[in-house]
Amino acid sequence: MMYPKIIFLDAVGTLFGVRGSVGQVYRDLAQKVGVTTQVQSLDKGFLQAFKAAPAMAFPDAEPTQIPLLEYNWWYQVAQETFRLAGVLEQFDRFDRFFADVYAHFAIADPWEIYPDALSTLNHWRKSNVSLGIISNFDSRIYSVLESLELESFFESVTISTEVGAAKPDGKIFEADLQKPGSRPEDAWHVGDSREMDYEGAKAAGLHGIWIQRV
Repeated sequence: MMYPKIIFLDAVGTLFGVRGSVGQVYRDLAQKVGVTTQVQSLDKGFLQAFKAAPAMAFPDAEPTQIPLLEYNWWYQVAQETFRLAGVLEQFDRFDRFFADVYAHFAIADPWEIYPDALSTLNHWRKSNVSLGIISNFDSRIYSVLESLELESFFESVTISTEVGAAKPDGKIFEADLQKPGSRPEDAWHVGDSREMDYEGAKAAGLHGIWIQRV
């Protein structure tokens, strides 16, 4: 198979995912502070809150403002998740609880690498293909990649909060093609979202590849 000069990959949902589900992680952490709820209610609430949230991109922000903006973005999603699950009022200090949740998702514990990810990355690296990440995640991606021992595979990591544009916006794809001689037609983008990854990449001139995780 003929490979392109560079392959970009989405991160969450493509290379690795939440162990169990977000609702399960939220439930387990909530139990530690005396809040009892159901995984199914939290999963449903999280999906609804996440889809309703604005794109995680801050085009007018100064770089020093981004960490707080990321934190507040996720705070609103988590708070709405527990509100929709009907248990928000059970927390004595939701702000303290969320601080622990946010830090938890910056380490390896809640994540699992998909079984085919490492073998595929190693194969591409042996084929001398440059690899990069294009993700709508926040700056915790750097610590997550390091803790999962994935960071050495990638020459670049491009995230929506730093670029100021989120997939499927073409600006985020263009931002990772700034090297001299880099052309969209020489690049693939692999991801698990048809709209964000496949269609977004194609619109930006890259070859999009959509993978469906069960």
